[in-house]
Order: sequence, then C-alpha cells, then structure tokens
Amino acid sequence: MGAHLARRYVTERDTEPDPGRKFEFDPMYGWENRKEREMIATQEQMNLAQLPLEQRDYCAHYLMKVMKCKRDNFPNFLACKKERHDWDYCEHMDYVMRMKEYERERRLQLRKKRIEAKAEAA
Repeated sequence: MGAHLARRYVTERDTEPDPGRKFEFDPMYGWENRKEREMIATQEQMNLAQLPLEQRDYCAHYLMKVMKCKRDNFPNFLACKKERHDWDYCEHMDYVMRMKEYERERRLQLRKKRIEAKAEAA
C-alpha cells in the first residue's frame, strides 16, 4: 500500500481513497451475491474482553487459540507453532482483503471521475 503515497500527494489527489476514512462506495456495488465478512466465532464462544481493542479483528478467534496454547504449554514456547501459523495466515489474508478493497475503491473513484469528465465533454 506504499504506492498510494506518491499518488495521494502528487498525481491523483482527488481519486486516491483515504485509508483512515470510510469508503465512498457501497461494498455491494457491482456484486450480486457477495458475502459479508464476519468473525467465525461469536462473542459468547470466546471472551474478547481479554484482548486489547486493536487486536479485536476478524482473526481474534485464532489469537485466542494462540494465547490459550501459550498458557497451557508455558515453558515450551515452541508447542504452539500450528496455532501461531493459523493466526499469521488469517492476518495475512485479512491484509490482502483490505488491500483489494482499497484498490477497488480507487478504481471506482477513477471510473467516476472518467464518467464525469465524459459527461462534461459531451
């Protein structure tokens, strides 16, 4: 996502989405049967109060498994490789999904700008 820095401040100021704000377009725009992203585990199945706010994301259930494994196998920190791998993979896939949504928003803004320019020219 580092490529957005040059576009955001130099070339495409008006079409580059702000990562800190909510996106302009509807997430369902252009999709017929898109599934909404949601956490696998529910609030009742795990105690999210143990996690800081910045770690309560789509992969929180994997993080809870890692924390439980570390607690149960305290001196042996290498016993939780599988749980740690699952959590890292979920975090990576969440990052990839966020980058895809960011790129989709950028392309939709470029499309909107192109359509408005075509309407003004006609």
